[in-house]
Amino acid sequence: MSAVELATNPHHSIADAAQLFGDNPLIRRFAPVFARIAEGAVEREQHRELAYAPVEWLREAGYTKLRVPRQYGGEGVSLAQFFALVTRLGEADSNLPQILRVHGGFIESLLEQDDEALRDRWLTRIARGEIVGGAVSERTGVTSNSVRLTQTGGAWHLDGEKYYTTGTLYADWVDVTAHDGQSDVRVLVKADTPGLERIDDWDGFGQRLTGSGTARFTHVPVSLDNLYRRYHASEPRRNSLLTAYYQALHVANLAGISRAALRDAVAFTQTKTRTFGVPGESSPRDNPLVHRVVGRLASLAYSTQSISASLARAIDDVSVARQEGRTNEQTYINLDIQTFQAQQIVIEQTLQAATLLFEVGGASATSETRRFDRYWRNARVLASHNPAIIREAAIGDFYLNGNAHSERFGVAREQVLATEAATATA
Repeated sequence: MSAVELATNPHHSIADAAQLFGDNPLIRRFAPVFARIAEGAVEREQHRELAYAPVEWLREAGYTKLRVPRQYGGEGVSLAQFFALVTRLGEADSNLPQILRVHGGFIESLLEQDDEALRDRWLTRIARGEIVGGAVSERTGVTSNSVRLTQTGGAWHLDGEKYYTTGTLYADWVDVTAHDGQSDVRVLVKADTPGLERIDDWDGFGQRLTGSGTARFTHVPVSLDNLYRRYHASEPRRNSLLTAYYQALHVANLAGISRAALRDAVAFTQTKTRTFGVPGESSPRDNPLVHRVVGRLASLAYSTQSISASLARAIDDVSVARQEGRTNEQTYINLDIQTFQAQQIVIEQTLQAATLLFEVGGASATSETRRFDRYWRNARVLASHNPAIIREAAIGDFYLNGNAHSERFGVAREQVLATEAATATA
């Protein structure tokens, strides 16, 4: 069916409508897996059933190695292709893209490395199906790193605790930030190592199945062969795609939630027989007010997906330019600002879609059996990861004064460290 036919045929399916955004063979390939994931999404939400099975289905289907280059055993798909797939996975269950967000970011960090031995070692493992989760953040202040890497009797161990450890429950390896007494380090630990506890105590009202709770390290043995980076807390992240990547993945996931809201609004309305608004008047699917709601939802889904796709292409372009040596510092600053701009609009529009969904059915749309509320809750939690208000101010400062955002260059953290150092000296 052509794009014109899709646009003018009121009886085409939501899945067919996806072709309006281009014929992506990856979407066709993964459609059965995503349909299987979507089928159990409400039940998992109702019973807080962790998504172990869906993660395995994705691993078996090759989703977790899509960005790994072919020379390491992966598929080497472009970022634009990958983010289009993230949106469809987010439509099926928005927990899944977030569960695998750290895994994807680890792949991108390896692709930016100059150490070929490091790339070969870990990308080959990922191509074999191994998954990486993260233990980087904590509940405490910005400069803290409570996990310590220490040596006892010639052996190295980790002790301490992390929170917001997204994906760790589902991972084979845990990427940990620690401090060895002189500097911060990044080290990978096998998830089943004795002394490592992965606890499902994430208490956010959305994205409940992401495993974003606590990782506790009690004398966990570490091989220094798995230590892959040494740095200082004030060291900025310069000339990297990672800031854009992590936020673009949230944007793609939010676009998926918008698509899910449209999908469920259409399915709910088409099967509903109870009259809308005034008894004796038209059924919902024939009511012009409901038409307006669904029309708005369709427009929001189109907008969020279009913005996500545009951002993904921009990141792809920078990725290619990076490989060809055509980037500079300003390239990455501009890309980050573009990412923040996309974030502002997609967050707002997705939250609107998640609220507007309830206007198609009155009180019956609030039934716990449908859990339509999960779309707003999940979108709100995704939007809260990196406060949009801070990003909006950074965008304004960039346009007015040409200033790069402080998050990128670590200015805020450097100032905190300088203040603490001055206090200690005094």
